[in-house]
Amino acid sequence: MKSPDLLAPVASEEEAEMAKVALRCLTTALDHSNAPRIVLVDENGEQTDAPALILPPQALRFFAEMLKRMAQQQPIVLMPQKHELTTQEAAAFLNVSRPFVIKEIEAGRLKCHKVNRHRRIEFAELKRYEAAQQKSTEDALQNLTAMSESLGMEF
Repeated sequence: MKSPDLLAPVASEEEAEMAKVALRCLTTALDHSNAPRIVLVDENGEQTDAPALILPPQALRFFAEMLKRMAQQQPIVLMPQKHELTTQEAAAFLNVSRPFVIKEIEAGRLKCHKVNRHRRIEFAELKRYEAAQQKSTEDALQNLTAMSESLGMEF
């Protein structure tokens, strides 16, 4: 099984600035009716002989999101929604240990299926689990805040 490709963060401030400019242009294009059409230019800003690219608006929104991340010099991982991860890859994604992931699977909080003797977790399931954990944490903090306020405690 091939692991997802990790795109390195943008190396320089100049490249980050290029991504910011491209993001502004793409965002402007998405706000207008001619959004699916992109014309390529060379390094000097001159229009090239290459044909215009005609893309679905969803693809343009994807490119805009990638440019945003590049402008922020963040690393990007491309992963198909149906991609299946090993317990080790899931642990790395969640920033927890592999035994913790297995414990969550055995407790029924994280769904997986088996391929031979190996557990596989769909990326969509991992994102669902991550969101549920985040919500649980937020709810616990809200309860703790409410309890401290009712007791008259201030920090």
